[in-house]
Amino acid sequence: MLIRKAQHADLQALIDFNQAMALETEDLKLDSEILANGVNTLLTSPEKGFYLVAEVDGEIAGSLMVTFEWSDWRAKDYYWIQSVYIRPENRRQGIYGKLYQAVKDVAAENGGAASFRLYVEQDNSNAQKTYSALGMEQSYYLMYEQK
Repeated sequence: MLIRKAQHADLQALIDFNQAMALETEDLKLDSEILANGVNTLLTSPEKGFYLVAEVDGEIAGSLMVTFEWSDWRAKDYYWIQSVYIRPENRRQGIYGKLYQAVKDVAAENGGAASFRLYVEQDNSNAQKTYSALGMEQSYYLMYEQK
């Protein structure tokens, strides 16, 4: 397995993974043009964040996105892990754990992180177990949103 930062050549795979994740988790069909613009923006704007991909036998088997949130209290970025997707045939093989370790390695190379954060659906118990097994804990904070 090879874990690496995503490149522009990975654009279509990242679009496909995001569409699959949205459909699987929220029964939501994402607009391909908007999604392509969003993914491409992150690939070309490293100050906003980055994607990591996991290759198995030369094919992308999983990916995640990291964005940054500055903490004035800690004078470091929070690393927000988002858009996690592992192909169904590659799940339960430790791919997310390797991607997560790579996120922590990138943070360490850049002076550390305030913490590593992510959202998980309340009903996604498999993901919650995975995150707990890797040392993550449920946050104290609730999230509010206005659209």
